[in-house]
Amino acid sequence: MLILAFESSAKAASVALLKDGELISQYSQCTALTHSRTLLPMAEDMLKNAELSIKDVDVIAIAHGPGSFTGIRIGVSTVKGLAWASDKPCVGVSTLEAMAWHGLSVGGYICPVMDARRSQVYNAIFKIEDGRPMRVTEDRPIALSELAEEVRALNAPVFLVGDGTELTRKYFESAGIACVAAPENLRWQSAWGVAMAAMDKEPVSSAELMCVYLRLSQAERERQERLGIK
Repeated sequence: MLILAFESSAKAASVALLKDGELISQYSQCTALTHSRTLLPMAEDMLKNAELSIKDVDVIAIAHGPGSFTGIRIGVSTVKGLAWASDKPCVGVSTLEAMAWHGLSVGGYICPVMDARRSQVYNAIFKIEDGRPMRVTEDRPIALSELAEEVRALNAPVFLVGDGTELTRKYFESAGIACVAAPENLRWQSAWGVAMAAMDKEPVSSAELMCVYLRLSQAERERQERLGIK
């Protein structure tokens, strides 16, 4: 199975081709350009250099959240349009599950963290078992104080990945909680992780693919605060 995967949930954008679990190619970019300007050109260039076309692709995958509201919308919209135009099935995967694949060689507990502001992170905890990340918790926005207590109860070090790694590492270390920060090359989201997470997911049509935000946007939260809505 040939998977074309996209990742646009944070500052970096990437696309990857995976055939039967083996990485063929991956392009990454982390610039000030919006993902709407980078994703499709990167995918087109990658397919061309691999001497493939969208017709050869079996499934199109995307990290559908959590993450940047704008980035997720751009990524999901891109995949929906591409899947509809090419009549291909698509798969939406958790950004956090995709990130957990970066801890495969480390083993143990993997703790993806994305900075959600206000001393919160988007997080889920995974454990590497049988050569893949297995869920310990669901995706959620969680206060660092709450996450620290959960990790303390594991009584084992965790491997931190994601743009919230430094924030979380400093909090954990000040609280005496054992953790290991991923190196730069494993820290950020990747389309490879998206493709790996997509392999065991049931494909859906482009119309069924949806964004997963976990919480309201900042503008929506501020509006509710002004209106006194809880």
